[in-house]
Amino acid sequence: MLDIQNMSVHLDHKTIVDGVTFHVDENDFFMLIGPNGAGKSTLIKAIMRIYSYKGRVLLNGREISTIRPKSLASLVGVLAQEHQPRFPHTVYEVVSLGRYAHMRGLFGMLGQKDRDKIEEALTITGMDHMADQSVLTLSGGELQRVYLAQLLAQDPSLLILDEPANHLDIKYQITMFDIIKKWSKARGKAVLAVVHDLNTAFCYGTRALLMHEGRVYAQGKVSQVLTRDNLKAVYSVDVAQWMTDLMKHWG
Repeated sequence: MLDIQNMSVHLDHKTIVDGVTFHVDENDFFMLIGPNGAGKSTLIKAIMRIYSYKGRVLLNGREISTIRPKSLASLVGVLAQEHQPRFPHTVYEVVSLGRYAHMRGLFGMLGQKDRDKIEEALTITGMDHMADQSVLTLSGGELQRVYLAQLLAQDPSLLILDEPANHLDIKYQITMFDIIKKWSKARGKAVLAVVHDLNTAFCYGTRALLMHEGRVYAQGKVSQVLTRDNLKAVYSVDVAQWMTDLMKHWG
């Protein structure tokens, strides 16, 4: 589905991503992991065409730079860390924006299929009872679920997550990743997620890539990548021992 071939990104005469290669297949929940400064978010922004890059980024066999923005929006959805709405749009109105890529013409109207997708997304994310509420009145966790609903209504093939639960309470983190995990199991769907929390990677990931200083340190099945030795080498601390000691507090 997504094929990254020898990608490099240079910013301010500095190499941030250096020769990274990996692929995301159908039904993958692919975790992109590494310490701060490893190049994870820069890599995601290059895929999103925010940064220029060297190498190739293929989506379903097509170079992503040749796909028109509206067509790309029907194939790829992106959920970032934070959203700061400034206008009192309703939850329904915000979620309905996910159908823009599927509308015909500049002033396309919502059809029955669009409304069905919006209602389904609101139900899946548990936001259906707030459909008429202003997004300015929502908590951080509720707001993030609204934007997740927008992406589900968009119905992309690939969902890209850039630390979407980084500032959420644990309840909302679990809820969000449970929803996304279920979504990723549908035919023709896949997820590429940047995460900091290693427990999230273990619980939800199918495969993973561990980055260090802009390069691939290890990739493969999550259990093969997040080993004690790999984590210690990349994070410069015995993460496994620290997590084992932490669990003792829970009895």
